[in-house]
Amino acid sequence: MKQLVVLLAVIVIAAWCVWSVWSAIVAVKWAVTGVWRRPRWWVHVTSALFFADVLVWLRGALSGGLNTEKICRFAHHTVYDPSYRERHGDGLWNVFPLHNHCNAQYDLVPAWVNPTVGVLTVCTVVALCGAVRSVTVRRKRHEEAH
Repeated sequence: MKQLVVLLAVIVIAAWCVWSVWSAIVAVKWAVTGVWRRPRWWVHVTSALFFADVLVWLRGALSGGLNTEKICRFAHHTVYDPSYRERHGDGLWNVFPLHNHCNAQYDLVPAWVNPTVGVLTVCTVVALCGAVRSVTVRRKRHEEAH
């Protein structure tokens, strides 16, 4: 049963990846050809932006690896301060902003991750609003025509 759940999760994630890449391609293609006023274009843009947002967030959330001490010492050649992490450990599990400090001066989360997550989240919400607006305008036009 456990293997079936894992297999199903892998299939869903793979399908989401394919859908999101396809959505990005379609969104760019339709933007160039001027089809951006259709609701489906907004759905594709929203999907692609959300996928990019999740990827960037995962890049930051998984920046420490499984053993933060080894990553700090050997990969980033910086001092690992366990007492600092104990005092400021509440920030390790935040959804946003992301932080994974080795010590008071060094954060394993790249500096570009948090601003990018913020901008992509705002763009995703704007695109979602555009999709809703596009659907409502299209329905009003359709009702007025009939």
